[in-house]
Amino acid sequence: MMGRKIRIGIDVGGTFTDAIALDNETYEIVGIKKVHTTHHAEEGVTRGVIDILNMLLEEIHCSSEDVVFIAHGTTQATNALLEGDVADIGILGMGSGFGVAKVKADTDIGGVKLEDDKEIKTSYKFINTGNGVPEAEVSQAAVDFKKENINVLVVSEAFSVDNPENEQKAAEVAVREGMMVTATHELSKLYGLRARTKTAVINASILPKMMQTADLTGQAVKDAQIKAPLMIMRSDGGVMQIDEVKKRPILTVLSGPAAGVAGALMYEKISDGIFLEVGGTSTDISAIRNGKVVTKYSKIGGHNTYVTSLDINTIGIGGGSMIRFNQKKIIDVGPRSSHIAGLAYACFADAKELEGAKVISVTTPKDKTCDFLALETKEGKRYAVTLTCTANYLGKIEEGDYARANPENVRIIFEILEREFGRPAQSIASEIMALAVAKVAPAVEEFVKEYNLSKNYLILTGGGGGASSVVPYVADQMKLKYKVAQNASVIATIGAALAMVRDSVERTIVNPTQDDIMKIRNEAEQAAIRSGASPDSVEITIDIDAAKNIVRATAVGTTDLSAKTSHGEVLNDAQIKEKVMEAFSNQEVSAVNEIYHSPTLHAYDVVSSKKGFLPFMKKKIRTTCVIDMNGVIRLNVDDSDNYVIRESDRTSFGNRVEEHMKFDESGKTSPIIHLVVNGKIADLSGLDSEEQIMALADLEFKRLTPGSDYLAIIKKR
Repeated sequence: MMGRKIRIGIDVGGTFTDAIALDNETYEIVGIKKVHTTHHAEEGVTRGVIDILNMLLEEIHCSSEDVVFIAHGTTQATNALLEGDVADIGILGMGSGFGVAKVKADTDIGGVKLEDDKEIKTSYKFINTGNGVPEAEVSQAAVDFKKENINVLVVSEAFSVDNPENEQKAAEVAVREGMMVTATHELSKLYGLRARTKTAVINASILPKMMQTADLTGQAVKDAQIKAPLMIMRSDGGVMQIDEVKKRPILTVLSGPAAGVAGALMYEKISDGIFLEVGGTSTDISAIRNGKVVTKYSKIGGHNTYVTSLDINTIGIGGGSMIRFNQKKIIDVGPRSSHIAGLAYACFADAKELEGAKVISVTTPKDKTCDFLALETKEGKRYAVTLTCTANYLGKIEEGDYARANPENVRIIFEILEREFGRPAQSIASEIMALAVAKVAPAVEEFVKEYNLSKNYLILTGGGGGASSVVPYVADQMKLKYKVAQNASVIATIGAALAMVRDSVERTIVNPTQDDIMKIRNEAEQAAIRSGASPDSVEITIDIDAAKNIVRATAVGTTDLSAKTSHGEVLNDAQIKEKVMEAFSNQEVSAVNEIYHSPTLHAYDVVSSKKGFLPFMKKKIRTTCVIDMNGVIRLNVDDSDNYVIRESDRTSFGNRVEEHMKFDESGKTSPIIHLVVNGKIADLSGLDSEEQIMALADLEFKRLTPGSDYLAIIKKR
């Protein structure tokens, strides 16, 4: 291992904490470790993170100098909020003038309810800032809060997103008084004082717990003499440095599922698809569009916040889901899993044990009903019949899969069920699977419709140990292509090891100018760099929500030590074209014509047809497909117009944009635009005017060498 550059990912799950080491160049797995998650240790789950890191380094005999990236997903923030392990918060509202009453109403939010009647308790004080920040009053407020055993403060002032000086000044004074502080402008640049204050209170409530966690894990990395900074998964699928976690721990809430999606993006290189991470109890479903995860504002404890997270739908179906029955009829599958009942999967028992077993009904500590299907052996040992047992019987779990069971076990289980239920085993297994799929498929369909994903090239990708127990059957019902990710059982751990640095900035701006766009773009770029991204690797996407007057800039990049231009086998032109045809195998492809290529990206015009409503009717589809030299599809756009334009011809691009503007009673609507410039794809679809489009396009054109070409993919909305 000496001299080999290594990436390390650690994922903290409900049952196990996993760690993985990947070769930085090939992404080959060079080491895996697993320990039980240390929920009850004095240091909490952090103890397991420290232990597993040391065990992994010892196993792979890796020099600490060769670790170029290390990241872990954490459940600490989520668990703290679920369990009510939160600090009491002092809120310091600030304002002046005629709006003081409104400021007080929006910042004095009272207690913030959490799950199971738990609550973040708050105490409130107000300071008038008409003549600046009165430092003595802030100091006295801090002293008064500490007398109430409150050591964490939220500073909240109206319009601090435009001028944060007062919040910054008050925070400095409070820190000098020994308080931990969250200022609302640090979490969001959006107007909406009440929502911003509530977001800050939730963030501040987990500061003590998360700072302790960050210090412990950060020290473990230092003790291991690893020079690469420790990165932590965010809930939007990116990572940030540990110092940022100490300021904004709320960004790690819901980060558990985010690691799995990061793995799907970076390891499986999904362009358009639905990712289903299937555990023992549930399936987390998320969408990927044009190689980017779909995000939204998250709800925490039922409260709307300004925290961006992956849009994830969690369904109570997993590999360990138990079957409910009544009078020899299958009535339901899930949401309880076998570990809740304290039972092992029947398909992983010893075949000899199962001989002569009988069907019984059991209950779980969380249910009053006694109708869960189990088997009891002659010796009185009990096993749960699970969805994994069923999937093994139905035959779509391949040899070597994490969920693959001994066929002899599976045969015995379903012979027992066949005798008990008085009908063919195939019928029983199909009925069980149909009930499970009926819960998952509608959620997948909802994502497809909500985000306008084309089924022409959509792929369902499964991750997690239970992927093969669910994903193939959902795909069959929906008539979609699917694949189970390589090393699916540790895809979340791989995701942590491969995740990109990500940060975003949002502002409320009415009719944003070019200067406004450039300012927020640069702010997002600097935020990503502060979080650990290499400046040369940062790519920025701008979105403008004209209805809400919100401008959002999202910056994504790789870390300094791990940035590299390519990964995987470099394909020749014929192989790349073959990859394109494979991607469209759901349709009848009549033509695949190359329209553009650079040293790293190729673009094809794909003409295909699909059966329409009537059998003899066929719908013709034209798709622009951009693919990289490793055979990974980076972008698909249906029914677009494509233009190869010389670097020096700025007028031509402007004319094409103007031609694709849409005019109706609501005014002018900009088209969907992607620019393929050298090795990058710039998405300008979120911009609102020609001026904004041209301003950002000019930045992309600066990367072109004189006399070279770029591809403009433009589609009228």
